[in-house]
Amino acid sequence: MIEWLRGIVVENDGEHIVLDVHGVGYGVDVPATTARALDGIGAEATLATYLDVKENALQLYGFSTTEEREVFRTCLGVKGVGPQIALSILSTLPIGDFAAAVVHNDVARLTAVPGIGKKIAERLAVELRDKMKAWSVESRRQATAGAEPKSSAEENLCAEVSAALQALGCKPIVADRAASRALEILGAQAPLEELVREALHHRY
Repeated sequence: MIEWLRGIVVENDGEHIVLDVHGVGYGVDVPATTARALDGIGAEATLATYLDVKENALQLYGFSTTEEREVFRTCLGVKGVGPQIALSILSTLPIGDFAAAVVHNDVARLTAVPGIGKKIAERLAVELRDKMKAWSVESRRQATAGAEPKSSAEENLCAEVSAALQALGCKPIVADRAASRALEILGAQAPLEELVREALHHRY
């Protein structure tokens, strides 16, 4: 399994990109959100990947976050939902909105996604309701509301870790998320070097 790729973007048409990884060009289909998140042709990019294996073909799919990849995989578990529909979901709806539509059986919202008809929308709502609850807008809002705010010292430390990751080539949004996760795991008393090392494990 190819878990991630890091390379130079040499092509990006909004749906398919080509990454030059040490002289090898990897063609990767991506959702529009990922295509827009890339810095541009010639810039370095890191993608979380999913390799779809069929009898006569191998196809790589790439995502700017592991969160997108997990939702993509979850959608593939529904009968009638292939990679293209899963990409269309991610390209059309933010993850929280998609999850909320599934949880609340909002068929109209789901059928607004290109490629999804009423039957597939209903199937998504039935089969993914429990799985998508944690991703819904409401669940995220409750989790955020219940979280204790960081102290100014913690915020500064988090910013330092994020800056270190960005210096290593991480995109700001990825670096911020990884830094926060490292702080949650190790605590604010951990040395900066250890926090950076821990954050590196959460950048995909």
